[in-house]
Amino acid sequence: MNKIPVLEYIKKMIVGTLTEDTTTSMKYPTAISKTLKMEIVEIDLGKATVQINADDQIHGNQQGTVHGGLLCELADAAIGTAHSTIIDGEETFTSLEFKINFFRPVWKDTLKAFAFPVQSGKTITVYNCEIKNTEGKTIALASSTVMTLRGDKAKGR
Repeated sequence: MNKIPVLEYIKKMIVGTLTEDTTTSMKYPTAISKTLKMEIVEIDLGKATVQINADDQIHGNQQGTVHGGLLCELADAAIGTAHSTIIDGEETFTSLEFKINFFRPVWKDTLKAFAFPVQSGKTITVYNCEIKNTEGKTIALASSTVMTLRGDKAKGR
């Protein structure tokens, strides 16, 4: 097996050059991303863009618009992916806090979540994540505080 850093792995995944013998310390694509058909479309150190084709007929709430929980998952996926590029192979992480503001309803559109660090420390990193529609309008803005776990705290996560 050829184990490579997460950032390199995701870059290869995006362009379709991963080989079957290549692995990384994290699971990509994630199970929830496969279930919801989300995909990572851009990646850089500490930054990630995750996309979904949102559809009220699949992801709708009782009002007939795309459910806010889907937007939360989209932002959380982008933030988690961004953070996984800045930790080493023996570390893991957990979210300490997550907040989202909703600005516009969505019925059917391709949404992109752009996650980037606001403040990055050794253990605690704060991220913002903008979710935009195909017109470039902001649908929602999320923020999250993420804690890097090391040693025994990282095992089994």
